[in-house]
Amino acid sequence: MSAVLPFARPASRRLALLGTGTVGTAFVQRYQSLQSRGIDLPQFSWLANSRTARACGQQPTQALQHANDAARDVPVLQPWAEAEGLQRGDVVVDATASDDVANWHEQWLARGVHVVTANKLGQGAQLARAQAITDSGQGGGAHYGDSATVGAGLPLLSSLRGLVAGGDRIHRVEGVLSGSLAWLFHHYDGQRAFSEWVREAAVAGYTEPDPRVDLSGEDVRRKLLILARASGIALRAEQVQVTSLVPDALAALPTAAAIEQLSLLDAPLHAQWEQAREQGGCLRFIGGFDAEGATVGLRIIPRDHPLAGGAQTDNRVAIHSDRYNAQPLLIQGPGAGAEITAAALLDDVLTITRAR
Repeated sequence: MSAVLPFARPASRRLALLGTGTVGTAFVQRYQSLQSRGIDLPQFSWLANSRTARACGQQPTQALQHANDAARDVPVLQPWAEAEGLQRGDVVVDATASDDVANWHEQWLARGVHVVTANKLGQGAQLARAQAITDSGQGGGAHYGDSATVGAGLPLLSSLRGLVAGGDRIHRVEGVLSGSLAWLFHHYDGQRAFSEWVREAAVAGYTEPDPRVDLSGEDVRRKLLILARASGIALRAEQVQVTSLVPDALAALPTAAAIEQLSLLDAPLHAQWEQAREQGGCLRFIGGFDAEGATVGLRIIPRDHPLAGGAQTDNRVAIHSDRYNAQPLLIQGPGAGAEITAAALLDDVLTITRAR
């Protein structure tokens, strides 16, 4: 009998990518970069978006281009997911923000298909879905790689899960969890209109195409749910109190009109900036939870507060627990960007493929 290398992957293991936008594109580029360095990766077999699914062969970049140029081929997801796409031991990478795709996570895991995801709607939406994903992964013997969902690969989830597994009790977690909002409030100085900073962040690719998605705080809500559930707290979405930065008049507009009317943000934000200046503090958009519930919103904090530091798009998270009681554990690093997110996705892929 021939020896089996401890890190050998099954010959049939294949990789499939869902989502060919900025993160999906960065994923393909990093995959090829790692492959050119001789790093052992699964065969990149398929990629798909909402319009089409394409076989990659030896040319994932060409398949990516064809997928992004394609007219809609209907249907796409269901036949791909059920048929040629995914068999036990394969790895599917979800680089979408689609609720429909997140609905498949549980089923893929139950079939023994590993799931690696940047999509927060799996673990960061309904509690029942999050619990089903955990149960299906255990039942199907498949791994769920979600380090890219919060902190773009920072060791947030792994740290929380490690602490809980070691018997520590998490009392409170709070942090700056949005890279786009971190960037905005590191730069906003009250001298230039806040809406101008928002437009600059959008051009740089830090915000969603509709920046109200970031400014509403809903993205931070989903990240809090993921972190809380990793901490052993079965937090529900309705327990998270979100204070949006988007005035009602701006929230009611269609996307194109809202982008034209971003100046509606300026007066309220300037008033809060003045209040922070008078108190000698600074503005940070913070999400936090404990066993009683969770909040998301803009806060005035002292300049020496643990969450006041950082720069650019940094996420900065404080973990308070039995072990870290007198002083919280701080985790900080870049929390936005397609390249960073793609790297986190591939880190999870490699963790799976290198497992025994």
